[in-house]
Amino acid sequence: MDRPSLDSILLATTDPDRLHDWYAAVLAPQGDNDVDGYRVLRFGAFHLLIDRRDDVGPKAGEPTRMILNFDVDDARAVAARMDERGTEWLAPLEDRDGSLFGTAVDPDGNYVQIIQLSDEHRAAMESGE
Repeated sequence: MDRPSLDSILLATTDPDRLHDWYAAVLAPQGDNDVDGYRVLRFGAFHLLIDRRDDVGPKAGEPTRMILNFDVDDARAVAARMDERGTEWLAPLEDRDGSLFGTAVDPDGNYVQIIQLSDEHRAAMESGE
């Protein structure tokens, strides 16, 4: 039996253009397509789908329910792009024993964490330590 794999997440919004523009500008996806009205951003093998919905509010009601974690090569550069767009920070970029972590708030109020793991932390994760 094949095992399921998580391929995508759908972000529902009242303003898909604004949300798309923010994610595309600050995180530089590998793919950016409009598929049947969905904005589809590809980050590695994972897809972020952005869809207009009339049954959601303009801001996330409980943003701590889901935090989007992005593994990035240069957290400082991503944080700078976020700052250029006036992004609010829940937890500014900080060094945690050689790895960089920061939690931003997207235009809809969702929490977006950027993570740049040190070589040592990445090796420990891969070895199961």
